[in-house]
Amino acid sequence: MGSVLEVDVDAQAVFFLDKDALAPFSRKIKNLFEEELVGAAASRRRRLVLHGFPGGAEAFELVARFCYGGGAGVTVTAANACAVRCAAQYMEMADATAATAASTAPSLAKVADKTLEDMPHWPWQCVVDAVKQCQSLFPLAESTGVFDKVVGALLAQIAMPAPGDATPTSSSPESSAFRFSCDTKCSSLSMRRTWWFEDLVVLSPGMVERVAKALLARGADHGIVARFLFYYLKCRIAGANAEDKKAMLEAAITVIADLNRSSVSCKGLFGILRIASPVKLAAGCQEMLVDMIGRKLDHATLDNLLVQAPSGTSSLYDVSLVLRFLEAFLLHGDEPGRLKKVGELMDLYLAEVAPDPSLRPARFVELATALPAAARDCHDALYRAIDVYFQVHGRLTDGEKMKICKGINYEKLSPECCKHLATNSGFPTRAAVQALASQHTVLKGIIRHSGPLKPPSPPPPPATGHPQRESYDDVDSDNNGQVVLYASRLELTLENQNLKSLLDSMHWRVMELEKVCSRMKTQMTKMKASRRGGGATARSLPRMCS
Repeated sequence: MGSVLEVDVDAQAVFFLDKDALAPFSRKIKNLFEEELVGAAASRRRRLVLHGFPGGAEAFELVARFCYGGGAGVTVTAANACAVRCAAQYMEMADATAATAASTAPSLAKVADKTLEDMPHWPWQCVVDAVKQCQSLFPLAESTGVFDKVVGALLAQIAMPAPGDATPTSSSPESSAFRFSCDTKCSSLSMRRTWWFEDLVVLSPGMVERVAKALLARGADHGIVARFLFYYLKCRIAGANAEDKKAMLEAAITVIADLNRSSVSCKGLFGILRIASPVKLAAGCQEMLVDMIGRKLDHATLDNLLVQAPSGTSSLYDVSLVLRFLEAFLLHGDEPGRLKKVGELMDLYLAEVAPDPSLRPARFVELATALPAAARDCHDALYRAIDVYFQVHGRLTDGEKMKICKGINYEKLSPECCKHLATNSGFPTRAAVQALASQHTVLKGIIRHSGPLKPPSPPPPPATGHPQRESYDDVDSDNNGQVVLYASRLELTLENQNLKSLLDSMHWRVMELEKVCSRMKTQMTKMKASRRGGGATARSLPRMCS
């Protein structure tokens, strides 16, 4: 034996090898031989330490056998092909070195590549094992193309019918406290396409993210990938520590953000949100989750929005989070139908959070005014929520109340709510006047649009005999619409008169208050003048109108 090389592989094993046997096949050994010497220059034993060797000591042993066998004596199989290919890359054995008659020297990398080309025809379990191996082979698995080959084989196997039509749901952990769903229907066909879920849930979060993104890049069905991610979380999240939960959730959110909007349900996204609440996700992942939920806010329910406020805050619910959902929705949800659904949802949410005594007026104003006018056809629900808020927060000033009332479009209030507001002492006088004025304007517009009232024309005199019955039929057919219209106009007129009287009463109160204020200002001016002159005694101030 020539020069003895002592090779320490990741402190797992130590090999004593002949440098001259390795150097012809490994450029790394040849180049580093002089650099990694330990001891005197004349020593015949040299030591080389290899850190992070792909495949560990077992793979290095195969490399050594290949070199000692002159490029033979090693069988590359499905079980070791991925590790051997990455080990060959690490040892720079992709091509023969220039130190020998290079053109005829075998290449371990080429031998491994030939085996990997047959991967689509490997048994399913061998492909799964290859995926698992790749977890510890990055980044070499990516730079050598090994991971790409593994994903290609994985996709080819997934597209095939399930062995025995086994499905993951038959063995899924029903005791899991978390349940997720997606919009993809669980048909028998789709269930046959999800048989592989169970074998891949053992992967690390980083590997799941890589595999899912690679499958999407190769055209995998977005709905199936979404279901796999939710199934992965369902199986792995229970019992995991905070750090592992964070990694799993961030991996899933990163992939889900790239899926089609219809592939993931709003319910599933809120399920992720509930689990992520006690976990500090990265800011980018948190924003992605909020944006995805905001895009689908028209599919949310009131229970979805009732997220508990973060610890350390006095409010019952996380209103700031809902405002972020609304902001994200308004960036994408401009369809009238979707907008009205969110308007109805926000009315329910406002009614739920209004009794919270810790909800600040500024936050309530943001909620009440967040949506555009087209989101609500009727403002009765909004008025009732504001009424409850005023009752709970009795110390609000008229200025604060008027800011909140800006969210109400008085023309969209029903007559009943308008009359209730006019007599509601909890609302500012100005709001009542505006409500009555708006209703008066609406009614005037309706009457003006309907035209002048005309009594229905009397029926023509009956002829003789049976034609009299026919004349009643004629009256019904010709004048029925006029009678109904007349009655409806009469009701509108009576309603208009009642509202007008209420408006006049409120207007009179405002005028009286203005007169009192004017008299008080005049009296105060006189009192100041008398004090300067030291003359007449001050008169008593006028009494406020009752």
